[in-house]
Formats: sequence, structure tokens, C-alpha cells
Amino acid sequence: MAAAESQSLSTYLPALVQIVLGLSIPAIILIVSHVFGQRAKGNYIKDKAYECGLPMEGKPHPRFAVKFYVTAMLFILFDIEVVFLVPWALVYREFLAAGIAITAATAVFLGVLVLGLAYEFKRGALEWEK
Repeated sequence: MAAAESQSLSTYLPALVQIVLGLSIPAIILIVSHVFGQRAKGNYIKDKAYECGLPMEGKPHPRFAVKFYVTAMLFILFDIEVVFLVPWALVYREFLAAGIAITAATAVFLGVLVLGLAYEFKRGALEWEK
């Protein structure tokens, strides 16, 4: 009976080690960051801004126009479209050989994206200067 219990405990040992490491490493990183990090109390050198060896000029965080973020989000949206279309194009022959029609589903997908793009054109989201 003791051998069976020992064997069952040894099977859980790797999981236990992984749990302990998974909890201790982030805790250690957070503690070290808090003690030695930029926001450590009394650390004048780390509290001072630094860029290229010269004192900082102007605001530390310039404001970006909302237009910049809208353009970035639209790029990500239509970039994800390509992520879905490339695999579809690669396996299209296999679906045709199997007799599965996926053209209608793809047309609906592209239709929704084209409607979204037309809406963005209509709203003027793709014009950089207004």
C-alpha cells in the first residue's frame, strides 16, 4: 500500500514543482522591481528623466490625436482579414475536392468587411486631414 501511495505522489511532483515555480517567480520579480525599480523611494537618479544624455525638453508624454489610434485600429481590423483569407485560399482546393461549398460563407465574410470599409469611407475615418 505504501508503494502505491509513493508512486501516486511522485506522479504529481512535476505538477507541484510547476505550481510552486509559477507562483514564486512572479512574486520574486514583483518584489525585486518594487525594491530596485524606478519608483523606489529616495532614488533621485532614477526619478530624473533621461533621454540621449540631455535634459528632457517639452512634455514627457506628448498627446497623440485620436485619428492616429483610429487608423491603427482600422489597420489591425483589415490585417486580421488577411489572416483569415490566406488559410481559406490555401485549403479551398481541398474543400472543393471534398464537395464542401465554402464560397457562400466567404462571400458573407467579405461582404461584412466591405460594408465596414464603405462605412469608414463614408464617415471619413480614412482621411488623415480634415
